[in-house]
Amino acid sequence: MENRIINGPGPGRYADILLDRWFKRSFKEYGNAKRLMLLFLQALIPERKIASLTYAPEESTNQNPGGKNIRVDVECTDENGERFLVEVQRSEQHDFYDRAVFNSTFSIQRQLREGSRKYGFPPVYFIGIMRFSLHPETERFLFRYSVTEDETGELMTDDLHYIFLEVEKCRPDAEASLIERVGYALYHLPELEERPEGFDEEIFDLLFSSADLHNFAPEDKIKYHNDMTTERDIQNQIDFAMDKGRAEGRAEGRAEGRAEERAKIIKALKEQGVAEEVIRRVLSNL
Repeated sequence: MENRIINGPGPGRYADILLDRWFKRSFKEYGNAKRLMLLFLQALIPERKIASLTYAPEESTNQNPGGKNIRVDVECTDENGERFLVEVQRSEQHDFYDRAVFNSTFSIQRQLREGSRKYGFPPVYFIGIMRFSLHPETERFLFRYSVTEDETGELMTDDLHYIFLEVEKCRPDAEASLIERVGYALYHLPELEERPEGFDEEIFDLLFSSADLHNFAPEDKIKYHNDMTTERDIQNQIDFAMDKGRAEGRAEGRAEGRAEERAKIIKALKEQGVAEEVIRRVLSNL
């Protein structure tokens, strides 16, 4: 059986849950969301033997006035107190690793009791699900980082870990690991008409059910379609402005073209009414 793909621009059977609101719905709010998150973490970090989860009551926030905002899409804790911060990054961002470190520190700080002389804390895992690649030179899709000594590789602490899943590289091949097939499903859900062959495990039952637009409440369907319209409009604005800015920048000559290109892109984005936050996101990738 082939993996049938929907043709045409209209919405398909499954929602794109790599949007913040809908990722949180699938992995925190809908039906067996906690079971889905548990199975996802078990596939991603099998060495931890996670048996149960509790969701954090609210997202991490920065209590320092004027400080950068802290946000992760879903935060949960297992039966041993180990924390898992899961964040979806939809658009390319070259400082995503820096932001991952920054965000993870607040989970650590909340665990240390005020006035205590001890600094021990249960392990913290930051998990980034990325719709882009920071490693285009390799077909690898999963990257794991920990704090080690440069020369010997000695582990400084086993309490801080970073895992990044680049879902656009994941394939549905028969020999693919479970986590690779999960990554493939996450990335391709809005294109699929039905489940790919061989995606038979419980995690896919829950994942595809949560993303099936037939299972959305009427008000959620409206919100989802509005979100997708906004997403497409913003992307069209960005594409148009960047094409226009690059063309005009190149026309200014090779020597000053780069600076002129950036200036023209900024001007074109503003003329399109693109939000300042989106403009900053675009410029960080130029």
